[in-house]
Amino acid sequence: MAEQHSSKSIMWAVIIVAIALIAIVYPLTVKKSTSAADAAGGNDEADIRIQPVAKFELAKAAAPAAGGAPKDGPTVFNSVCGACHNTGAAGAPKAGDKAAWAPRLAQGKDALYKSAIAGKGAMPPKGGAADLSDGEIKAAVDHLLGLAK
Repeated sequence: MAEQHSSKSIMWAVIIVAIALIAIVYPLTVKKSTSAADAAGGNDEADIRIQPVAKFELAKAAAPAAGGAPKDGPTVFNSVCGACHNTGAAGAPKAGDKAAWAPRLAQGKDALYKSAIAGKGAMPPKGGAADLSDGEIKAAVDHLLGLAK
């Protein structure tokens, strides 16, 4: 009987030790429960962390200002055309280079106006300044041709 008594006490000791271990380990391993509002907040933080580095948006060009005084040829040339035609960038004929402008002058002013307004080669329409009127572009062409004569 002594053996039966000792095995019972060993069994109860093991059960008590197991309960004590469970009571200590269980709270450390179970995540704390969060409310629905806290769970939604976690998603916002994740969205912030995975934002793209940059954004690119296309927008329409601004409409030409109504009632503004038209710009003269030298002003348009210096602000728009000169960036390429003063340096020869992208194959643009340099301002004042008579040899480069001679074949273009032979085409006539109307062909040059058309090229400047519609664009040609690397030059975008109106030199990239879509807000300029056709008259302002023609004045800039006349100024550029005056430099080449």
